[in-house]
Amino acid sequence: MAPKLQRFVSPGKGNGVRATARIRRGELVYSAEPLASCVSKKLSREVCHHCFTRRETLLRCSQCKMTRYCNITCQKGAWCSHKRECKCLRSLLPRIPTDSVRLAARLIFALLSPSDNSSEELYTLEEHESHLSSMSEQKKQGLSQLATMLQLYLTQEVPVQEMTSALPPSCQEPLNLIAKVTGNCFTISDGELQEIGVGLYPSLSLLNHDCRPNCVMVFEGTNLQLRAVRDINPEEELTISYVETLSLTEDRRRQLEDQYHFTCHCQRCDSQDTDRLMLSGKEETHRLLKEAIPKLEDLKAESNWQALLENCRHLLSTVGGDVPEENLYKLRMTDIAVDASIQLELWEEAVGYGKKTLPAYRQYYPDPHPVHGVQLMRVGKLQHYLEHIKDAFDTFRQAYEIIKVTHGEDHPLTADLLMKMKECHTELDQYSSSSH
Repeated sequence: MAPKLQRFVSPGKGNGVRATARIRRGELVYSAEPLASCVSKKLSREVCHHCFTRRETLLRCSQCKMTRYCNITCQKGAWCSHKRECKCLRSLLPRIPTDSVRLAARLIFALLSPSDNSSEELYTLEEHESHLSSMSEQKKQGLSQLATMLQLYLTQEVPVQEMTSALPPSCQEPLNLIAKVTGNCFTISDGELQEIGVGLYPSLSLLNHDCRPNCVMVFEGTNLQLRAVRDINPEEELTISYVETLSLTEDRRRQLEDQYHFTCHCQRCDSQDTDRLMLSGKEETHRLLKEAIPKLEDLKAESNWQALLENCRHLLSTVGGDVPEENLYKLRMTDIAVDASIQLELWEEAVGYGKKTLPAYRQYYPDPHPVHGVQLMRVGKLQHYLEHIKDAFDTFRQAYEIIKVTHGEDHPLTADLLMKMKECHTELDQYSSSSH
């Protein structure tokens, strides 16, 4: 692990990671390739299963018909990890196992053929928590079904004795292994923060949670990069957020208890500092917005953009008119309206909704945060497309101040942003010289 980090026992939290030297805001603290990873089932036709790049056209594996690749280079690069998986996938066709089953299987294949470059982990798989003892019966039942599926999936390719010889003792029981995988895997996202897959990064499972963390994680392909978003002093613990921080204390706490089996007592939860702002406006009014959101999410999942936008327009102009922009449910609905307007190519409407979200994002993300940076980029691109060049340049500049900290100067997203700023600069120069 990086020279400035050290494993330690964090009071009340178990294992954790702390700094051994001063870490500056924006510094790359750690980067890692996954021990195992896989593309999400729902995106398996859109993302290369080797480099995790989104592409319009991909080559399909002619045998399992599931995995897809950019080109022959990616297909060859993936073969050593796909070889055994390919047979397993073929044995279950036309069914495709869930992401966690595929990830657990890929972990087993990785452990059966250890590569020379497997680095020393700060936190071994053996030490990962399964949390089975603190789980509800219902959750255990669900995991048991996944464990049965895993065994069925591996039957022909990995005999039981081979599996037990490759795995550490606490992982040999399929239920334990599945519990460890589901409780410790990370969602791999693209530059726009959309989920593309899942991966296991054992050392990073040591990081504890905070609802206002001092580090964030971003990805470049499957490479996970951990960056500091505030200055961190020697001996200070490094934290990340396990959940979306733009939500109410009770919702964050519930999600952390359900998924990670602990009650959060971070400073933000104990003070409930942003809850009052998130619930600003009359309760009976914003409750109507809150109740409408699940229906809107369904329309979004069905890509029914026209109905989605009409619903958002109606609610935001009637009920929403009496609710401040900072209200969490109004903010979520305005964000959904941005998505729908973009899909329907209603650019002016999209930019109008997008601009309304920015003051709230600024308030809710006091530290540089990828979500805030990406939101500014979206709005900037819409302004640029509509030839509001001066506004676009200003928005891109704000995005850059965040992205250079959260993603670093070398990330493709940062390069894309700098390119956009340069285009605006050139266009502004042309405009001023032609208007003289």
